[in-house]
Amino acid sequence: MLSTYTYPKFAYRRPAELDRAGKGDRHPVVVVGAGPIGLAAAIDLAMQGQRVLLLDDDDTVSVGSRGLCYAKRALEILDRLGCGDAVVDKGVTWNVGRTFFGRDEVFRFNLQPEAEHHRPGMVNLQQYYLEEFLVRRAEQLPNLELRWKHKVTGVTPQGDGARLQVETADGTYALEADWLIVADGARSPIRRMLGLDIEGKVFQDRFLIADVVMKADFPAERWFWFDPPFHPGQSVLLHREADNVWRIDFQLGWDADPEEEKKPERVIPRIRAMLGPDREFDLEWVSVYTFQCRRMQRFRHGRVLFVGDAAHQVSPFGARGANSGIQDTDNLVWKLLLVMRGLAPEALLDSYSDERVAAADENLMNSTRSTDFITPKSQVSRDFRNAVLTLAREHGFARGLVNSGRLSVPSHLSESALNTPDADVFAGTMAPGAPLADAPVRAEGNEGWLLQHTGDAFMLLLFAQKPADVDAAALAALRALADAPIPVQTKLVVREDAPAPAGCRVLIDTKGLAAERLDARPGTAYLLRPDQHVTARWRRLDVAAVRAAIARATCNA
Repeated sequence: MLSTYTYPKFAYRRPAELDRAGKGDRHPVVVVGAGPIGLAAAIDLAMQGQRVLLLDDDDTVSVGSRGLCYAKRALEILDRLGCGDAVVDKGVTWNVGRTFFGRDEVFRFNLQPEAEHHRPGMVNLQQYYLEEFLVRRAEQLPNLELRWKHKVTGVTPQGDGARLQVETADGTYALEADWLIVADGARSPIRRMLGLDIEGKVFQDRFLIADVVMKADFPAERWFWFDPPFHPGQSVLLHREADNVWRIDFQLGWDADPEEEKKPERVIPRIRAMLGPDREFDLEWVSVYTFQCRRMQRFRHGRVLFVGDAAHQVSPFGARGANSGIQDTDNLVWKLLLVMRGLAPEALLDSYSDERVAAADENLMNSTRSTDFITPKSQVSRDFRNAVLTLAREHGFARGLVNSGRLSVPSHLSESALNTPDADVFAGTMAPGAPLADAPVRAEGNEGWLLQHTGDAFMLLLFAQKPADVDAAALAALRALADAPIPVQTKLVVREDAPAPAGCRVLIDTKGLAAERLDARPGTAYLLRPDQHVTARWRRLDVAAVRAAIARATCNA
């Protein structure tokens, strides 16, 4: 047990299926795994009116800090799921990272060099808190049924879904799912049951995680040391967490004995060497890990869909694990809902795999490069790294080569087949495939943020100086888009406050930053997917082009 956290116990309930004869109930969607990724998927589905069953073989949240760093894009998705404030309020916000070689600082970065965004670059929070916040949110949703201590022991794919065997304390029962979302973690029993491979690289090194309770005046920054005097020849990472807990990662080397290294008599001297003999601390949690960079070939297998660590795994340097998994669910859920409602073909779900495999490959590439720099496997590689670190003390060109973990950034789906290519010239980074940049706006007299007014549906951002600049013909066309089988909501983004015309809502671009970040001028239109990624944009409104872009983005073209 931890001194700073009391683990909740979630109630097991006997399933009704055990008391009925027959093949068991059929569910439209079953999610397996109530970690952060499975919970995010289930919450997203339930918030949009879809009935969903979530199964987990445990009855509490994860042990230890584990996934710790939640990046800006993940926080924005958690906002949409109703948990963002809880995570930010409890967690430790930071934007600055510092890298040291020996005693000297050689590199510094800022995850959010640009002001006027709702969320920071990163928030540190122990994974058990995030899971508890997500569980409490899930419990508020009537469409979501959670079953704790229900262990899936068999999965049989079928043409119209999957059949599951589920083991409980009271016996085993069967159920069927139209769609199965697998979020059962890096060791994924379901992946093994189905005989599906996961390919990649396991790195021959070990790291010790120590969660330490102490009061320290270190700033809320990420500190990384290469070859520090307190742990020579290896690397160390320090993060601040909630509740005066500090996460320390010590590189151990491949020959270290994991069980021996977890013993307090081995851990405490390492920490004392780092913190000094006078620093008081309590050891709260210890683990030893070996990291890997691997993924499945495809994330969709018929009606079985893999998300998070079940689909792909990266080393922890760069905080790309949970952040990537949350983006998986954000990409998947809107597509699955359209398919289930008969508004898009199943081919749309192939785009989930295509887009997230591409994102996983980007994460794997960055994670592998970071790991190779941090843990060089040859003398030549080590000499190169140390030369870079030495030069970085005084020379700016070398600082760009320092790699202590390229931090998680949102996926830009620039190669997605769902995008409509630009026909007009735009500046900046908000090309089709990009996640929408945030900016301060005012709506109905309330100050807020652009991302708070998007998501969960296709949306058209139409820029104008004032609402009256949109003529009657355009308003009629926009109302027709809103009434289409796949509706498109329109938000007018204007500089001058005035009543909204019928069928539209108005966002006041209070500082002009929305237009600046999207390189928009009066008449510019941006079409957003339900996951807040840009899918098309134009310099003037063309309703036929909008309909064509919707068809392309939903595989209905």
